[in-house]
Amino acid sequence: MKLATGVDILEIERVAGVVERQGARFKQRFFTPGELADAGENIASLAARFAAKEAISKALGTGMGRVPLTDMEVLRDEQRAPQVHLHGEALRVAQSLGLHTWSISLSHSEAYAVAFVVAMGDGPD
Repeated sequence: MKLATGVDILEIERVAGVVERQGARFKQRFFTPGELADAGENIASLAARFAAKEAISKALGTGMGRVPLTDMEVLRDEQRAPQVHLHGEALRVAQSLGLHTWSISLSHSEAYAVAFVVAMGDGPD
C-alpha cells in the first residue's frame, strides 16, 4: 500500500486580511462555488480549506502552484465531516501516483487553522 501525507498550518488573520483586501477575487481564485457555499462568510472555515489545499499539494508532491487550487475541493459530507474531492490536474497527478483514497482532518483555534491529509493507494511506497 502506498501512503502520502501532507500538513499545513496558517494564521487565520492573514486569510482575513487577504479577504478584506481582495474580497471576491481571492475567494473565486482559490475556492470552488461548493466550498464558498459551504463556508459562507466564516473566515476560519476558509482558512482551514486553504490549509487543506496546501496539505493536499504536499501529499501530491507538487507543492503550491503546479496544480490549480480549485482542482482540490474540500466539502463536508452528511455528517459534516470534511471530504477531499479532486478534479482536473489534481486528479491526474493523484491517479499517476496511484493515490485514490483520502482522509482529512481540519481544525482551528482563534488564531490558527490546520489541515492534515493522508492519501492511500496501490503500489510501492
